[in-house]
Amino acid sequence: MKTADYFNKEDKEQISKAIREAERNTSGEIRVHIEGTCREEVMDRAAYLFEKLEMHKTALRNGVLFYLSMKDQKFAILGDVGINRVTPENFWEEIKETMLEQFRMGQYAAGLSEGIKMAGEQLKEHFAYQEDDVNELSDDISFGKT
Repeated sequence: MKTADYFNKEDKEQISKAIREAERNTSGEIRVHIEGTCREEVMDRAAYLFEKLEMHKTALRNGVLFYLSMKDQKFAILGDVGINRVTPENFWEEIKETMLEQFRMGQYAAGLSEGIKMAGEQLKEHFAYQEDDVNELSDDISFGKT
């Protein structure tokens, strides 16, 4: 099974829509990357992908990566230094817990969408949308190997 096949067309659209809506009110950037397996520590893999997807190159260092490994049932949320400086200490854990509730019911698109919405609210608070804001990163979901 291809990694992209874990989500149907409606699920993919729901996730992409959540990204666009979250970014509408902020200069922050949100990406979602989904793979089949993660053969290393999940945060190490997320950090590698954060750099590979060039998320560290945003002007205000306010990118957020949602990473899922479907077969291994692992996931991570990784924020860049700009957002980590201003969010509460347990912020990412709160989002992960909210997402995990949905994941346990097999509702991956809903869990991702809710997590994206929560991250977007924090990004909006600390990195308000500016009229000259440019979408620095793609809003499309990226998929890795099976």
